[in-house]
Amino acid sequence: MQSLANTPTTSKGMLWTGRILTVLIGLFLLFDSGIKLVKARAAVEGSLRLGYSENLVVPIGAALFVCLVLYLIPRTSILGAILLTGYLGGATATMVRMHDSWFFFPVVIGILVWGALYLRDGRVRRMIPLQSE
Repeated sequence: MQSLANTPTTSKGMLWTGRILTVLIGLFLLFDSGIKLVKARAAVEGSLRLGYSENLVVPIGAALFVCLVLYLIPRTSILGAILLTGYLGGATATMVRMHDSWFFFPVVIGILVWGALYLRDGRVRRMIPLQSE
């Protein structure tokens, strides 16, 4: 087990920026999973347009919701970010396959997921050192 002394410190500015980004990302992904879970017409139509059958809308929404919950819990946030990366990678691949010009949107969300986690969690900064010390 690594000691807490090796964990980089988090300034108040970094912490709050990370928290605000996390809330914004969380609200967006909660909305996205919610409309899938209730099978809103827009979610069903979007899924059909991307080549997924209607019966997959709710399971896709449930998978996103579970990933999001894991991301929002500090103890499991890294696992949640990894799972969200897989989910968003699948969304990107689907959109590229369908020649959707918005294929970059899930990539940007994935970058924001990791950026917010990087800002608020010293363990991530230790794993991904972006600056030399």
